[in-house]
Amino acid sequence: MAHLKMMAAAQPFISGGISKTVNMPKETSVEEIRDTYIQAWKMGLKCVAIYRDGSKRSQPLSTKKSETSEVNSLKSRIAELEKEVQDLRKKLEQAGKPVRRRLPDTRTAITHKFEIAGHEGYFTVGLFEDGQPGELFITMAKEGSTIGGLMDTIGTLTSLALQYGVPLEALVKKFAFQRFEPYGYTNNPEIRQATSITDYIFRWMAFQFIPGYKEKHGQKAMQQELPSPEIQEVMKKTFNRSVPDLLPLKTDTEIITEEESRPQPTKQPGKTDNSKNSFVNSLDAPPCPNCGHVTVRSGSCYKCLNCGETTGCS
Repeated sequence: MAHLKMMAAAQPFISGGISKTVNMPKETSVEEIRDTYIQAWKMGLKCVAIYRDGSKRSQPLSTKKSETSEVNSLKSRIAELEKEVQDLRKKLEQAGKPVRRRLPDTRTAITHKFEIAGHEGYFTVGLFEDGQPGELFITMAKEGSTIGGLMDTIGTLTSLALQYGVPLEALVKKFAFQRFEPYGYTNNPEIRQATSITDYIFRWMAFQFIPGYKEKHGQKAMQQELPSPEIQEVMKKTFNRSVPDLLPLKTDTEIITEEESRPQPTKQPGKTDNSKNSFVNSLDAPPCPNCGHVTVRSGSCYKCLNCGETTGCS
């Protein structure tokens, strides 16, 4: 009624009619609606619109306390945003902490047998689902507890590093070509010589799991084979000679006569000729574990005349 009085006070100063909508509840009776029209006429209003709640399917004003679908959707969206904010806060708290990627209970693995200067061993590489290495186990054959414990420690450290995301390239760069005993020649044609057990293991893993490492650091890349077509012709002439070209066999008397007729080299006083003895001693001598040259016997062991390495004797 207060709005009706305000409009009635302004109506005399306006030539047109002022329309006022009167919102009434659903339970309004006919007498109440008629009384509203009479009161508006008495106040001098020219136009009044009556709207009863629920008379239309859609209405601009509702007296119900129930929430609309739009309000519900806004509240659900607010709840989702609050949950996302909490998740982001948890991620920020965990940022900077390394995450360990564990292998499944049933996994694929590769076992490799190796031999370095007579020392045999085995190592097993466990693989993730994508085929990348995730763990390492090293077992040495016929070795004491010290070597076995050190190899177990290296395998455990390597496994943890791989599971915490350390790239295999970084491990290979750090541990390849480490030098300590046992070292020497191997039975692997791709790694002919290893400077240590860790050198062999990490170079083998690099050949298997790092793309392009084998082509760049393999045996063929380090020593290229040069084309030598002349060697084939020389070998054919040497081994495929005709019978007339072969010299007849000489008797023992003829051989002794030829040796006596040859001029004997003069020997200087105080010097002995050990070239023949060195050659004879080197027939069954093993190669040097350090440089690969043929060793000569020195007492009960062997000694390398190139680098001075011995196989056990001083």
